[in-house]
Amino acid sequence: MHLNPYGEYAVLLAGSLADDWPDDRAGIEARTREFGMTMEFQEEPEDHARSRLVVDDWLRIVDTPDPAARAALLNAQMAAVAAYPRLTDHDGEGWHLHYRDDDQVLSSVLRAVISVGTSLHLVTRGMHRLGRCASEPCTHVVVDVTRNGRQRYCSVRCANRAGVRRHRERAERP
Repeated sequence: MHLNPYGEYAVLLAGSLADDWPDDRAGIEARTREFGMTMEFQEEPEDHARSRLVVDDWLRIVDTPDPAARAALLNAQMAAVAAYPRLTDHDGEGWHLHYRDDDQVLSSVLRAVISVGTSLHLVTRGMHRLGRCASEPCTHVVVDVTRNGRQRYCSVRCANRAGVRRHRERAERP
């Protein structure tokens, strides 16, 4: 058995969905596959819209810099999807834990996985390791998975853009 804590991959999935929202349910499901979720999701007509609400709620956590307020938002989200952890063996993954009931719709699974994963990411790496890109006007999510905990930009491109901007501002000063 391996322990699947829904850590880093769940937060990276949420960031990916927030930064590049799929056009339909199939796109959301494909993205979950890209980030390692292999289970099948029960289908519901409102999956696309309800999944967007999950991501929008998660973005409130991203945009809340205060650790106590961030924890309160996460606790509320986890309470909304509370389920007993359960052992499961699907898709050849071997026995592992799920933190949700079986046969849930896509939006419910996303809320459970993203809220637990975000909580684990923040408590193991630091409550400051989630935010927005520091290169304006970019608003992409930054999930800091670096060793030193100082990731401020969503990409090398944004970091370079900010560096060039700082260089030009210094050159313009007398």
